[in-house]
Amino acid sequence: MKMTTRVPTPVPFLCSMVVMGALGAMGCGEELEAQSEVSQAAIGDFLPGLQVSPDLLDESRTAFMAVEDINAGVGPIFNLNACGGCHTNGAVGGAGEQIERRFGRVTSGVFDALENRGGSLRQLFTVGNFNNPNLPAASRGKCQPGNPTLCCVPQEVDAPEANIRNVGRRTQPLFGLGLVDAMPDSFFDGLAAAQPSAIRGTVNRVSVAVPNPGDSSQTFNSTRVARFGWKAGVPSLMQFSADAYVNEMAITTQSCFRGASLNAFALESAPNGIPVADGCDDLAVRQTGPNPGGLNSTQWAQVDDAVGSCSGNRTEIQDDVFLFAVFMTALAPPPRDFSDQLAIQRGQPLFTQIGCNGCHVTNTFRTPANPPRLDIGNGEETIRVPGNFAFNPYSDFLAHDMGALGDQIGDTGNSVAVTRRMRTQPLWGIRFENKLLHDGRCGDVACAIKAHDGQAATARNNFNKLSPANQHNVVQFVRSL
Repeated sequence: MKMTTRVPTPVPFLCSMVVMGALGAMGCGEELEAQSEVSQAAIGDFLPGLQVSPDLLDESRTAFMAVEDINAGVGPIFNLNACGGCHTNGAVGGAGEQIERRFGRVTSGVFDALENRGGSLRQLFTVGNFNNPNLPAASRGKCQPGNPTLCCVPQEVDAPEANIRNVGRRTQPLFGLGLVDAMPDSFFDGLAAAQPSAIRGTVNRVSVAVPNPGDSSQTFNSTRVARFGWKAGVPSLMQFSADAYVNEMAITTQSCFRGASLNAFALESAPNGIPVADGCDDLAVRQTGPNPGGLNSTQWAQVDDAVGSCSGNRTEIQDDVFLFAVFMTALAPPPRDFSDQLAIQRGQPLFTQIGCNGCHVTNTFRTPANPPRLDIGNGEETIRVPGNFAFNPYSDFLAHDMGALGDQIGDTGNSVAVTRRMRTQPLWGIRFENKLLHDGRCGDVACAIKAHDGQAATARNNFNKLSPANQHNVVQFVRSL
């Protein structure tokens, strides 16, 4: 397909540090006001300079906003039935009010995610009781005697053996993440290497379960720096999409990569690990074609969005997962707000002086000259963020030991110290978020700073020592980002 390039409007260089998204020298307030009005996209706008196939952006927004139901494969347990239903603050793609729940168990200093009990994610909703007229014979009558086609799916609860319970994780904003996805692993290695040992973050490399065919560095089970998710556990927006589809919306997907069927996100969650009767997961059309292998017959029948045998050595990925990733890739960073210029100018140097910049780095990020494209695999539907694009999310995207603020959730076998690690949350666009921190406990920036601990304890203590006026200035600077 012919590619469309979205060209940004030329903007004059107005202030010495505008390229970093920072305020620059004192005394450029008038220029800053003009810059924010002229050059910044509105919240929720798409990036300038995108190279994207025609109509793909509209298709991606439609897919992101689509409300799915039990007939499309939602079930048996889920958190919500639309991407756009969770990501709402500021604009479509923002943070949200939805807070998912986690549980687990710590024994002798070692974490157990209790996967056999449905952990660590506890889905909030169930499809409940419904009739399936096409219920397989072996499943009939199991829910209620005399009602052979009735299905009953219980609500998921924290497992009784869990001693870490009801841990909240709120919906994260997605603005500007396509730029972060384009950054090479070496950039994050460099950020970690430059940090003092006392606050040095952990670069978390994980396996790629859903490779992007447009990125030659990605193959199935290759490793990539994880830069997304509260625990820095997700390596790409493509994988973020597939993970959310199955774990938040309970729609299972397969993908193909160079002729191989990938089943990492093809299996449904069961309430507290107890499988529902065959045919009682949802009302999506059951798979009856050739089983690509790796799944038993019941699992294969319940895949909602299958690709089958991946014949012809095609490189493709399922449409919805790809379109979700396209939408996230296209979203521009949040605009800055310079309305309280005096407080911002006073707060910016204080932000650095008290040590917030140790993890919420002020470094300029710059995309590669030729960023990898996001590709469905046919070479016709692609999107690429602009090259040499400077941006500043105010995060190192690394995992840090947050002490008492850490959520104590991890993977089975993690030490307690590892479960305290949280990824540095980007600060850009924070004024559009109604709840702050991973569990939404805070409603304002000052509260969030004061809750920091662990490797951030020194910065927190320094903030607490500031006068109320200077605390206000720091808060206003953060809110301007």
